[in-house]
Amino acid sequence: MAAAALIALREGLEAALIVGIVLGYLRRIGYLEGRRSVWIGVLAAVVASLGLAFVIQLVGMKLDGRAEEIFEGATMFLAVGVLTWMIFWMRSQARLIKTSLERNVQDAVKTGTKWGLIFVAFIAVFREGVETALFLSAAAFASDGRGTLVGAALGLGAAIFIGYLIYASTAQLNVRHFFNITSVLLLLFAAGLLAHGIHEFQEAGLIPTVNAQIWDTNHVLDENSTLGQMLKAVFGYNGNPSLEEVVGYFGYWIVVILGLRLWMESRFGPKLKQA
Repeated sequence: MAAAALIALREGLEAALIVGIVLGYLRRIGYLEGRRSVWIGVLAAVVASLGLAFVIQLVGMKLDGRAEEIFEGATMFLAVGVLTWMIFWMRSQARLIKTSLERNVQDAVKTGTKWGLIFVAFIAVFREGVETALFLSAAAFASDGRGTLVGAALGLGAAIFIGYLIYASTAQLNVRHFFNITSVLLLLFAAGLLAHGIHEFQEAGLIPTVNAQIWDTNHVLDENSTLGQMLKAVFGYNGNPSLEEVVGYFGYWIVVILGLRLWMESRFGPKLKQA
């Protein structure tokens, strides 16, 4: 539930900030009649995102045995890839999002039709919705569906409330600080999800198992206990992981750290070396 709440809060707040930027720009240029088109686009994006999540879950429920393990593992791997890419993309493009959105809104307004604004709002929000549907589906496969649903509802509710406060009042949020913290937590979630995906592929026989149990800490912290299940859902805790799961987990962090290092050097090369 905690992982689902974090994912929904992060993605929901991104969507809320995007809608706030669009509505704020329309208010600034005095084109208030365009707000209805924006909300139509937002609603359409939400419905489409829910439909995608439903389809993913429906396919997962229809499958069983080896096919189910392959589908769930593939969904987890895809979610890890998209989530990691999203975090790095946000770090490099966050400052350009507002300018790009306002330019798209300006072009849409110039067309003189409502469809332009509907399309801008739909695409911007649907992108976040696709990511949310994918992440929450992977989280549901890794834990329980009911907890994922409750966590997602809480996270989205909090995101909508925070977004409304930012738009309608003088409330301030250090967006950069917020995304830095949630990025670390989501990377922890992604590492655990990758390990879980490896486990699913091992069960399906697609990844060979050299050592089925490299250690066993269930006598210290049972993965089926309340705390163990929470850590499993959020950080991928496994009391008796295979060698391949451990290698995948720590290998992921090595790749992320090296990737972050390369990104910082490409952006702050001279300053980083001097420091």
